Amino acid sequence: MSERKKLALIAIGGNSIIKSGQRGTIEEQFQNIEETCRSIVQLVLRGYRVIVTHGNGPQVGAQLLRSELAAHQVYTHTLDVCVADTQGSMGYMIQNSLQRALDDNDRDDEVGSVVTQVVVDENDPAFKNPTKPVGPFYNEDEAKEKTEQLNWQMVEDAARGYRRVVPSPIPQEIVEARMIQAAVDDDIIVIAVGGGGVPVVRRDDRLFGIEAVIDKDRASSILAQSLKADLFIISTDAEKVCLNFKKPDQKELDRLTIEEANRYMKDGHFPPGNMGPKIEAVVNYMEAGGSHAIITTPENLGRAVDGGTGTHFVKE
Repeated sequence: MSERKKLALIAIGGNSIIKSGQRGTIEEQFQNIEETCRSIVQLVLRGYRVIVTHGNGPQVGAQLLRSELAAHQVYTHTLDVCVADTQGSMGYMIQNSLQRALDDNDRDDEVGSVVTQVVVDENDPAFKNPTKPVGPFYNEDEAKEKTEQLNWQMVEDAARGYRRVVPSPIPQEIVEARMIQAAVDDDIIVIAVGGGGVPVVRRDDRLFGIEAVIDKDRASSILAQSLKADLFIISTDAEKVCLNFKKPDQKELDRLTIEEANRYMKDGHFPPGNMGPKIEAVVNYMEAGGSHAIITTPENLGRAVDGGTGTHFVKE
């Protein structure tokens, strides 16, 4: 019987898809994704089975804007449907780019995308205190109109105007986990949990979509735990996790134990809107039985797995 290949789950961030300063055209997104996929293939060449998850912040914002601008001509989309839409379009781009990168390395691995639902608790405190900004900015009059007509909750950004905020509940369960596991067991490279997953709630054992967005790193951690992934990688815009980020005494970290990660989080080194959810996702994975996690940039995935860079999380 052949030895079981290790399973790596790679969560790619928005910088892998739309880079700072770009308009985010399809051509730009394809170019960026192709670069990331060449790095992902390096793990396949090292003998890993691979699952890819991804963020969708800019894309779901654009989808909401299209829905709003065309509301006088066509039906509008709810937020859960927008997430599903971007799972399909972005899954296609990643799938297509991965297949070409595999072809370039004389590999014939199959790649497939799964529209993934993620269960959240309808009583999660996030639904009473929405904090996650989505979509475009509005002036004061427009924001007031949206609040009155659509019952949106808006927050003010002093520099840019008003923006809609939606709940960001904690993910609890990946609905399609068994399907994803079956595909992985058949050596298919799977793209799943796009944008954190389509948010759904259980009512009388039935699933219903709900207006929310789920943090993709937290949802990716849940999937990594469910499938007992051997390696959990979060790809972001920093080659290594840092203490005192962007300060004169900034310090890059090559290795972190879970105890150290928890202590640094408590000390405020990892802000909620930046590195915080990533560290939390890694800690949750490790505490649930995971053995190894890495945070690094897309272009450094291969080197990081070989131990040459990135921040490596270990139990002791």
